Amino acid sequence: MKKIAFSIWQLKPVRWIRRIRGFKLVYTPLIAIVLFTVVMGVIMGTLQLQEKSQQEAALFRELSFAKQRIQLRFANNTDVLQSIGRDYVSAGDSAKLKDNVIIQAENLLQSNHEIAKIVWFNETYQSQWKVPPHNLKTDWFNKVNNANVINKTLQKTLELSAATNRPAFSNFISLEVPSNEVISKEIRNVFWQTVPLLSGNEIKGMVAALYTTQGILEMIPGELKAQYRFTLITDDDQVLAISSDKNTPKRAFSNQTSLDIGVLSPNLSLRIDTYPPETNLTFRMLIGVVLGLSAFVIWSLWSVLKQMQVRQEVEANLRAETNFRSAMENSTPVGIRAHDMNRAITYVNPAFCEMTGWSAEELIGLCPPFAFWPEDQKEELTKKMNQALQLTLNQDKKIGVEGSILHRNGSIIQTRTFIAPLIDEKGKQTGWITSLIDISEPKKIREELAASQERFITVLEGLDASVSVVSNETGELLFANRFYRERFGSSAQGHCDLAGGDIKQKIFQASIEANSPSSLHQETESEEIQLLDPSTGTSKWYEVRRRFVPWVDGQLAQLLIATDITIRIEAEDLARQQEERMQFSSRLTTMGEMASSLAHELNQPLAAISNYCMGVAKRLQGQLEPALQKDILPALEKASDQAHRAGTIIQRIKGFVKRSEPQRKSCDISEIINDAVGLVEIEAHRHRLNIATQIAENIPTVDVDPVLILQVLVNLLKNSLDSMREVYPLSSRWSAPPVKISADLDTSTFPAMLRIQVTDTGAGIADSVIERMFEPFFSTKNDGMGMGLNICRSVIESHQGRLWAKNQMDAEQTKLSGCTFTILLPLESPGSMVSS
Repeated sequence: MKKIAFSIWQLKPVRWIRRIRGFKLVYTPLIAIVLFTVVMGVIMGTLQLQEKSQQEAALFRELSFAKQRIQLRFANNTDVLQSIGRDYVSAGDSAKLKDNVIIQAENLLQSNHEIAKIVWFNETYQSQWKVPPHNLKTDWFNKVNNANVINKTLQKTLELSAATNRPAFSNFISLEVPSNEVISKEIRNVFWQTVPLLSGNEIKGMVAALYTTQGILEMIPGELKAQYRFTLITDDDQVLAISSDKNTPKRAFSNQTSLDIGVLSPNLSLRIDTYPPETNLTFRMLIGVVLGLSAFVIWSLWSVLKQMQVRQEVEANLRAETNFRSAMENSTPVGIRAHDMNRAITYVNPAFCEMTGWSAEELIGLCPPFAFWPEDQKEELTKKMNQALQLTLNQDKKIGVEGSILHRNGSIIQTRTFIAPLIDEKGKQTGWITSLIDISEPKKIREELAASQERFITVLEGLDASVSVVSNETGELLFANRFYRERFGSSAQGHCDLAGGDIKQKIFQASIEANSPSSLHQETESEEIQLLDPSTGTSKWYEVRRRFVPWVDGQLAQLLIATDITIRIEAEDLARQQEERMQFSSRLTTMGEMASSLAHELNQPLAAISNYCMGVAKRLQGQLEPALQKDILPALEKASDQAHRAGTIIQRIKGFVKRSEPQRKSCDISEIINDAVGLVEIEAHRHRLNIATQIAENIPTVDVDPVLILQVLVNLLKNSLDSMREVYPLSSRWSAPPVKISADLDTSTFPAMLRIQVTDTGAGIADSVIERMFEPFFSTKNDGMGMGLNICRSVIESHQGRLWAKNQMDAEQTKLSGCTFTILLPLESPGSMVSS
């Protein structure tokens, strides 16, 4: 017994020693591999950190160099701008010196690409010159939207520089330049620098330079920009300029510093980022050596671990076979339960227990209706289960049935149940196996999607824009919102009218365009379409955008969105009309200046003509025979009177243009009419036309300027004669009706007014002309200035009267048979009416 005990005691230490040896034999190489890998990783990590710190130091050094270069360039630019200002002021009136200064500014602009524009302002902040006068950049600067913000910012910078008496910078300006433009990136962000020229404490002028932020990066040498990416940013991380669009890696090094380009400059930072470094061959070789040594050690351990792997594999297969079924059942989220032929539960998995909140022991043995069914659905669910089991017996396939489960905590779970027969190894059915899937979340998602779709449709229906979708293949209207239906009905014709063509032609064209992959999802440029609204009879303007989209059935369709822009178009037309009126006012001012100059130049020749005529008449008196004296002297007197009258007319028109009041006096209107007829009658007879006068009796005298009224009547009579000449040929003018001029009292108004009418039987005036013929510079004559009728109306209105024209129709009321110009003048001037 003692020997046996001793042998057992001796056996245990030997077995433990063998285990320790086996442990050392198996795991010692693994530990060595781990230690070797850790040491090599530490060494390579240290090298990596050292290389990182070197890269960061180099990055900081290059950033400092770029910062110093930019700040030095701005300091040099400021000195050069101050020099330009001093040279220009010191040039005085010397045009040559000033041209040299401008050439100096142009040289500065050519050598410094960061400066896009240089402007010189005098001491009253008026722009004297600028360079360059015109190029592609300045064209975009002069665009209306860009020019407004540039000029406002420049004015603020000038005021700041004037207040501080030192160079100042503006805030950054973002311009509206399309991205497809060549210089879009170069001039998208700009800012001003103003440099005042001081003489004592007085500002003699200012030089303003417009910088581009992209041009600032041009100061950095190209070799640096090839290695690093430089970015100009503001305090709120807005990117103003970037040296390259190439992306940097996620682990790239970066640094940034603030740029001080001047005392009164906006906050600006310069950031530098590294590009991916070149391949480090040495570092990769070290990694390859470490991996190779580790693989060699592992391969040498393979023979030792082979037997252990075989044994572990057998054990693993056994454990896998044992745990496979339970793992499958426990891991699946699908609830599984088995029923016998009596529908009693014979098995449940953990997922089903989790669904119901009941334990397996409580569930096994239950028969329908089950306790985990909702109370109000038990009858319905029992009926569904019986039908599903019957169909399974007849069709021998799985049946999905929707139902509900009442959790023990009171919550309802929506489920879908699949039933299949349970067959034993003999091929006999022993029951059913059911799997339950929780569909609460998918059902909730479907309900949310339906609600989301309803909200989306509500938004589309509420839009004040037309949204329509038409099939490319059939031309059928697939969708239309409320706005489209109200404007165009339920057909696709409105869609094609907005697209600008016939519906069949548009479908064919859309099918061709849709075959191109690039056209899919590509939105066309907006178009402005004018359509007639049949409900109101008025024209409507729409801004139309369209694109191809895949429809829900997979076919291509055209989406079109049309916005009613009628109000915007009308506003633009109104703005254009106002601009035309401003141009008319400018031309009228120029006309007034011309009239004043003509009056000054013609007065002396007319006075000389009058004096010569009167002198000749006096010298001829008593020198000629009575018969000759009777013919010549009246003609000379009339020539002198007409020269005097011409001078008077010029003086009155000059005073009228200068907005002075007419020189009123009490006049007999019949005398003015007879004088006007006498002046025009000679020309009428020359063209074989007549003038008839009809003046009512007992017309009181009126307070008017006789010269101006006479000129108005002469102008109207000449216009009537011109109209008659266009209608009647020369051979038949003796039989033409005369041009009629009449005067009477208009008693339809209170108080009564003097009415003068000039009527002809010409071709009349077109409706488009009669609306504009009183506008300045509007004329239907090739040699006309368009000022006659405008001055006539202005003369009459200065007498507080009215002037208008009305066409006459023939007896059948089918065509125009002449025109009548009507003048209404008050019988008393406003001054006399007030005094009375």
